[in-house]
Amino acid sequence: MYCFNSSISCFSAISFCPNPPPASFRRSFKPRIQCSLGGIVAEPEVVNATEPLLLNAVRGQEVERPPVWLMRQAGRYMKSYQIICEKYPSFRERSENVDLVVEISLQPWKVFKPDGVILFSDILTPLSGMNIPFDIVKGKGPIIFNPPRTAANVDQVKEFVPQESVPYVGEALTILRKEVNNEAAVLGFVGAPFTLASYVVEGGSSKHFTKIKALAFSQPQVLHKLLQTFATSMAKYIQFQADSGAQAVQIFDSWATELSPVDFEEFSLPYLKQIVDTVKQTHPNLPLILYASGSGGLLERLGLTGVDVVSLDWTVDMAEGRRRLGLDVAVQGNVDPGVLFGSKEFITNRINDTVRKAGKSKHILNLGHGIKVGTPEENVAHFFEVAKGIRY
Repeated sequence: MYCFNSSISCFSAISFCPNPPPASFRRSFKPRIQCSLGGIVAEPEVVNATEPLLLNAVRGQEVERPPVWLMRQAGRYMKSYQIICEKYPSFRERSENVDLVVEISLQPWKVFKPDGVILFSDILTPLSGMNIPFDIVKGKGPIIFNPPRTAANVDQVKEFVPQESVPYVGEALTILRKEVNNEAAVLGFVGAPFTLASYVVEGGSSKHFTKIKALAFSQPQVLHKLLQTFATSMAKYIQFQADSGAQAVQIFDSWATELSPVDFEEFSLPYLKQIVDTVKQTHPNLPLILYASGSGGLLERLGLTGVDVVSLDWTVDMAEGRRRLGLDVAVQGNVDPGVLFGSKEFITNRINDTVRKAGKSKHILNLGHGIKVGTPEENVAHFFEVAKGIRY
């Protein structure tokens, strides 16, 4: 059990309380929070009981505990998902069939009841609709059949029209929204322009990113045109997902951290800001989450994108991440996925440490990366049990 002290650092917003006060006191007690950055943080707004916990937390409203969901929570570590894979071995079939998308997305919801139910899909799903043929092959990952590496190739890339190319995504989100019934937030997601460009220019996954960097540093105008097409397209995709039922959308810029800070400012940051600005014009209340793996060196720059939430990977100390981002930006994360291979006691301790450092406001508990293949399901169950038992 946790209780609040009346004047504490916002990065140590909860403390162990062996003799918690009665419930009536906890409900009426309104702590003033002394922030380690200086000044007093305003009291959180009263929670909106009709909205999912995750949305209330992101908006800075008073919540009783941090909402929790896990990246890749629907996937290969679950026996139920493995059974579907045996029947439908093609990833694209699983991720482009409405019934399968809904079933897979709901698998962790039915077992663990997370506070976020994320669409089962892939960041590369839009590529076919952009005239970029691809496939995702078991054991190899994504394969781009005709990587666009010249000006002429890039001219052939079309802007994405989600209503025409991926109607199944909209249908699945609409069904998920009805199924979950506001007991959790339905989450959509997209790939960020630089990350998408990295996949298509490299021809798939990469270790050294030499092809995308060769294009960036020898023909930057060609890469900028490709990035602009992705930025316009992903803004439309987010809007489409929101109109179809997504209550928050996460942007994955997985490979942005392969860029130096100066190159991030040229090839990633402006396009992320453009997406955020475009979406906020039509959907001002839609929470946008940004995740970039290994982002410690770019953390402050991620905050400049204008997103509502920055998702921290596990290499960043949560308290330091809070300090570096400032108090206006919500944070997500950031337990090491490897922790889920540890003992239940160890898992419990790491969850409590993360929540304590994040403080009681604007925090979504998550991993610092997606769940690893082979993670014991009973440990995932324990993670959710401990997380949902926390009380501020």
